[in-house]
Amino acid sequence: MQTVRMYTTQVCPYCIRAKQLLAQRGVQQIEEIRIDLDPQARDHMMSLTGRRTVPQIFIGATHVGGCDDLTALDRAGGLIPLLQG
Repeated sequence: MQTVRMYTTQVCPYCIRAKQLLAQRGVQQIEEIRIDLDPQARDHMMSLTGRRTVPQIFIGATHVGGCDDLTALDRAGGLIPLLQG
């Protein structure tokens, strides 16, 4: 299974929803980067994605986007193949 990395904050309901969906699809470990605790991590996230909102989700080297993007990918049948690499 591909590595999943997610930029998050503590009180983000979309982050929680994205983690729940990933868990339902078999993801057991997420590398979580809390940008509310580390301003440099926020800057890095913005330089990688061009976005300010969380979550920002990476599966392997692929930037999936936010929670809505992850949900759309799942509905289109693309999430599990991407996770499997």
